[in-house]
Amino acid sequence: MMKFQLFDGVKLTEEIPLTDGGVAPIGTVGAIVEVLNNGEAYIVELFGGWVKYDEQENFVPATQDEQGAFMETIGVETVYPQQLVLTVQARETMGVREHLATVLDNLSDDLVAEVRDFAEFLQQKQQHKSAS
Repeated sequence: MMKFQLFDGVKLTEEIPLTDGGVAPIGTVGAIVEVLNNGEAYIVELFGGWVKYDEQENFVPATQDEQGAFMETIGVETVYPQQLVLTVQARETMGVREHLATVLDNLSDDLVAEVRDFAEFLQQKQQHKSAS
């Protein structure tokens, strides 16, 4: 079974009851915001339609091209792997440095130290190359 990563874009393959009431229908899009127990479940921010604020600070329907438009959060729910399908990997939507930071957050301290040592090696290599 596929393991999703933090900040992956996903879509529901079945209806999910929302904590605040109602249901997120099949096809609702979301983003993984927390990985639980090594991928046994995920906390997913689920999104509704595109909205924006009007002059009275109320949500009104919008298109994604409108200035100030954003996708409304309809819930943040626990979802299981079999209820999700990947739509876009986090690495495709995030910058390299931001993606690396999320990867580092999920590594043990000894592995982070190895990454640090390797990064310092690359830094020294770059400095040596620049000096030549």
